[in-house]
Amino acid sequence: MYHDLEEKYAIKHPPLKGIDLHVYDNFSDKRLLSEIRKLAENVQGREWAHINSTFEGGGVAEMLRSVIPLVRGLGIHSSWYCIEGGEDFFVLTKKFHNLIQGVVQEYDARDIFQTYIETLKNNFDGKPVTADMTIVHDPQPIASIVHGEYLGKTLWRCHIDTSEADQMIWNFLLPYINHFDGAIFTQKSFVKPGVKVPAYGISPCIDPISVKNNQYTKETALQVLEPLLQKYNIDPERPMVLAVSRYDVHKNQPTIIQAFKELKRQKDIKKLNPMLVMVGNSASDDPEGQAMYEMIQKEIGEDPDIYALLNIPNNDVNIGALMRLANHFVHVSTKEGFGLVVTEAMWQGCPVIGSKVGGIVQQVIDHQTGFLVEPLAVNEVSRYMRYFLLNPDERDVMSKNAVEHIRQNFLLPNLVQKYLVLMNHLLGFEKKIPYFRIQ
Repeated sequence: MYHDLEEKYAIKHPPLKGIDLHVYDNFSDKRLLSEIRKLAENVQGREWAHINSTFEGGGVAEMLRSVIPLVRGLGIHSSWYCIEGGEDFFVLTKKFHNLIQGVVQEYDARDIFQTYIETLKNNFDGKPVTADMTIVHDPQPIASIVHGEYLGKTLWRCHIDTSEADQMIWNFLLPYINHFDGAIFTQKSFVKPGVKVPAYGISPCIDPISVKNNQYTKETALQVLEPLLQKYNIDPERPMVLAVSRYDVHKNQPTIIQAFKELKRQKDIKKLNPMLVMVGNSASDDPEGQAMYEMIQKEIGEDPDIYALLNIPNNDVNIGALMRLANHFVHVSTKEGFGLVVTEAMWQGCPVIGSKVGGIVQQVIDHQTGFLVEPLAVNEVSRYMRYFLLNPDERDVMSKNAVEHIRQNFLLPNLVQKYLVLMNHLLGFEKKIPYFRIQ
């Protein structure tokens, strides 16, 4: 049965208290904040719900922890529900996730009915969602639009790159997608044929007032990281190449490792003595993370300059500090819905070597905020690692550009503004088609 965050985790997580929009005055354009207030006036007192598959781990959960307090501060009732399932359910939906991203997976069609649909029926049995607007996130709960009960307007929010989705799984999902009042994708290229409901393009964003996204000075970052650096015997005086993501086949960590090993063989780099720090978290709805981590450890072998960390303590504080301390950041996913970790790194002033896939290309402006590469181009990744290490002045220019690009486009108020435009439109307060409709 699905659970409300505050009902299930009342002890572990205190209530998500509403916050005042004024806390973003130093980060966002005043005209944008003024528009948000006007949009919120129409829907004050209305209910806005979210449904997903995990309260912890992953970008969706992280965003909701920020979206909900801001929306509540605007006078809108907002709630967050999470479906529950057994290991077999999450193994199956992980296969869905991979198939949607074009990776061949074997599955038994009987599992869809015996595991997937039955799990959703059990979650929603006798528990209608009464919100005026509900956003259902990603494939895990998508079938609830048919097998559950929603009394208000509904939107399916796809955070995955669907551009090369397996046709059979896409055909399975389409009838569910088309039962919603609309679908939200990160970019237009993700909208495959057959989507008959209105589709909207909304990029994820980060919260500049969250602990992770606190913009550190180098001195503060070093103080924050001292226990972690001591635990893993990491020397902060050495140049750091950083990679942060789930340990997942699509995150393509082996390419980063191979590129770094190639980098170290170059004579002018040896004297700099760089290190590669890789950090990953496991998510409760991703059963493959541990196996992938073990595979990466084998790829690293005995290399003393590569650190692969898993589920580090004080994650949010330490990740932000690592990004501030790093020389540059590498994220060369083979598939990526958006890549919030890229946003976070750039916000800390850490320029990025990113792959030319998904939402990464919205963030990394080639030769301005970082470099864009083909995902498996080991030599090219290594070449740009070398460039950042040997050209500190150019690196610093890209650092400043990166911060400003995120400030203008990918902070939380930008996301909430679009959601409120949709809410006003769906509830009939605004007849004009939202400007970010893409289909």
